Amino acid sequence: MQHSKMKAAAVIAISAFALAGCSASGGDSSGTGGDAASCTPADGDVTLEFTSWIPGIEDVVKIWNDANPEIQVDVQTGPNGNGGTYQNFFNQIKAGDAPDLGQIEYDALPNFLVQDGLEDLSACEDVVASEDQFVDWAWGQVTLGTEGVYGVPQDTGPMGLFYRADLFEQNGIEIPTTWDEYREAAVKIRELGGYITNFSQSDINQFAGFAWQDGAQWFSSDDEGWTVSLADDATTTVADYWQSMLDDDLVATVPAWTDEWNNAYNSGQVWTWNSAVWGANSISSGAPDTAGNWAVAPLPQWEEGGSAAGNWGGSSTAVLKGSEHLYEATKFALWLNTSDEALTALAEAANLYPATTAGLDLPVYAEGVEFYGGQKIYDVFAEAATQVSPDFAWGPTMTQTYSDVSDGFKAAVSGSGTLLDAIEKGQTATVDALKAASIPVKE
Repeated sequence: MQHSKMKAAAVIAISAFALAGCSASGGDSSGTGGDAASCTPADGDVTLEFTSWIPGIEDVVKIWNDANPEIQVDVQTGPNGNGGTYQNFFNQIKAGDAPDLGQIEYDALPNFLVQDGLEDLSACEDVVASEDQFVDWAWGQVTLGTEGVYGVPQDTGPMGLFYRADLFEQNGIEIPTTWDEYREAAVKIRELGGYITNFSQSDINQFAGFAWQDGAQWFSSDDEGWTVSLADDATTTVADYWQSMLDDDLVATVPAWTDEWNNAYNSGQVWTWNSAVWGANSISSGAPDTAGNWAVAPLPQWEEGGSAAGNWGGSSTAVLKGSEHLYEATKFALWLNTSDEALTALAEAANLYPATTAGLDLPVYAEGVEFYGGQKIYDVFAEAATQVSPDFAWGPTMTQTYSDVSDGFKAAVSGSGTLLDAIEKGQTATVDALKAASIPVKE
């Protein structure tokens, strides 16, 4: 049932992309898939260019290069997508000198598609045949038509609650299972001089994960265009919740991903982080003095007894417009994201959590993690990965949407306006951005 929902959403989405005048290379605007003739092996040896920001990606690519002298991959690293790599991609695509392959997060794929920046991988039989290897909702993130495929799923970001088990136990505070209980715990922790968490002013995709968990529907589309609903009922609930936490000084507000942020966790000033599976590596590297004191629990639920998870992050390996080596590029992308060898190396290098169902059972995820007191933390995330709704869709201007909402969040943290104000302003700015890009919008 989940798979069929994703397919239905994909069919709807491609209609709006067609309205925007975008068609995938090698195919047509009807979404009938790519031309198989475009996915044939080269006559001789090939060198591919690949841009990514995964820590240790060079070592993983070396495994491939050592075993495949006829298809070598030259990897370039850069800042994360919204930190500069996406803009570089857009500039390179426009100039006709983009790398063959690029790491693109799921929420950014629609942006690339409407700018005709991606190759349709459905021309390659091995890609189409790989569908059953991936978690249904992750495959849905890269398929934007009945047959079009615009990337190979790389990783996912199911969310959980990272918490200082020692501090909760020492102070007799129960681990919260609902967001109401989370707020109650926040009050107790504040009375002790700490904060239950830090509210990020810049990680709007984390906030999206909270809204996703609550059933938000930010974007939808049909033959007439896009509907933007950033301030829907579910998102309003989430915004009001975190606004109350800010108003009552129950959360810290230090800038995320800074030395100050690391110190807040390393010193025990902040007790929890609602983050994705990849956050395990962020805490262990940023708060080394707390080794052995952390644990992971399911994300608190909006309704008691619920079993919904949010997702924060996750990427695909996409072939950028203009690549002359579709066959070789997809062969490498499939190895990188489906082989036990590559997935294990990615897990060990960067805590990447695979998008394949078989990858969730790899030995690297089966052992207890010393930093987390020996807990088998990936069991929590394996369960969460099955609880992410397939119905949440991204819009084609997410980079700008994140920027607009982030500006409002910063103002709200400083007391100028509210989080809901920021969301509503982001709604207006997003509609304006779609219109400016000649993408049909329904109002």
